[in-house]
Amino acid sequence: MLADSHCHLNYKGLVEEQQAVLERARARGVTAMLNIATRENEWDAVLATAEREPDVWATVGIHPNEADAHPHVDTAKLVARGRHPRVVGVGESGLDYHYDHSDRARQQASFRAHIAAARALQVPIVVHTRDAEADTLAILREEMEQGAYTGVIHCFTASGAFADEALRLGLYISISGIVTFRNAVDLQQTASRLPRERLLIETDAPFLAPVPHRGKPGEPAFVADTAAFLAKLRGEEVDDLQAYTADNFHALFSKTIPA
Repeated sequence: MLADSHCHLNYKGLVEEQQAVLERARARGVTAMLNIATRENEWDAVLATAEREPDVWATVGIHPNEADAHPHVDTAKLVARGRHPRVVGVGESGLDYHYDHSDRARQQASFRAHIAAARALQVPIVVHTRDAEADTLAILREEMEQGAYTGVIHCFTASGAFADEALRLGLYISISGIVTFRNAVDLQQTASRLPRERLLIETDAPFLAPVPHRGKPGEPAFVADTAAFLAKLRGEEVDDLQAYTADNFHALFSKTIPA
């Protein structure tokens, strides 16, 4: 029982053999995959995969690096598409000051629009943050004061202090294959102490393949390797970690639970 809380099944590197990728994941015990959208022109394909595959769900959203190219994607548009029965979250959205591919003010406005959509739809927001801890936390706090919402900090690589504040806001934290990298000492220290009831795991496939798959395109099957590393890091049984992170996935993305 494993849940990959964040992957891009329609990206180059996976989409060419999507069915085989899914079968390899299932063979390793993956029972749930969340297929994440980053641009509006991906939404139809991401939704089509989720409609076809019963263990795949979808989000709708605009990555912060794409914010400049999508000024027309507002809360209303996100809510309209987010009503699709296979859409279980909004995002990924957030702030990326590492590349600054989009204007920072535009990123911030897009992020707030996504939070508003998540709040309206009563689904989680999937948060991307890179080199933008202070502004990300400020927006998360300010928006929480406007009305409660849920969400996850995906592919967590921020500081331990950021993790603590995200947890205080009621958010979940998702750990990717980066945790297996030799130089990820700070992340490993944070991941070792995260509360089990707020922990998710992900691949961010086709990116960030964990050890022992470095240099290959990532795929959802590799979430099993991240789970094994994380269980050892935390001093837990791998079966236990797989089960509770999958339970957490379904608790957060509650639309994945059959009515």
